[in-house]
Amino acid sequence: MNCETFQLKELVVEPLEIREVLRCLLHTIVFHRALGLVRPKDIECELFEITYVQCGDHELDKKIEEKTDQLIAWVEKHPNKKSQICLSFYEVKNKHASWFGNRTERFYWEQWYINLHVLNPKSHTKPHNSKAPLSTGENTSEEGSSRRTALESSLREVLFQIIRFVNEKKDHIPPVQNSEIISFPYEISTPSASDSSFGWHADVLKRMLQTGHPSMLS
Repeated sequence: MNCETFQLKELVVEPLEIREVLRCLLHTIVFHRALGLVRPKDIECELFEITYVQCGDHELDKKIEEKTDQLIAWVEKHPNKKSQICLSFYEVKNKHASWFGNRTERFYWEQWYINLHVLNPKSHTKPHNSKAPLSTGENTSEEGSSRRTALESSLREVLFQIIRFVNEKKDHIPPVQNSEIISFPYEISTPSASDSSFGWHADVLKRMLQTGHPSMLS
């Protein structure tokens, strides 16, 4: 089965911004793949002048918060590192096995990679000039405001990137088999505590090659 893979532009964030960024992106992706009867709910970001749409599904909300907590816990152990979340959609099908009877197998048809570079706030708020006066509070505040504005602009760019992808790539979507709000099973994967900052994607690829299909998500 053809599996479309979308790599989203990397966003540079601070730890306190991770939750809002992931809520915005994950809910936006799922909304565009929730082909059932959806009652859209507009959500205003707390940190950015951005409004996104949720499906109004309690289980989805719970899953996104749970996976976001996992990523934040990983970031705390790997400060100032790059990280990645993968949102996958799949079908479950019966596969005949003559020795063991029928068994189910997951067939992944779409994967979205959200790429974050999480900064340690202390690592990029130092005065630019070591001879400058100690009263650098205003400069630090201005620098933080400028960085937040740049992040908001980048986040908007990624949202448009998502919309462009969903409009351009449709042929791979399987037929809808039910009327549930979220029509297809999905998984959200994060780096585990044992993963290095760059090794996670390589490990995913290794397991994909071993299994023949991307069954690496949990």
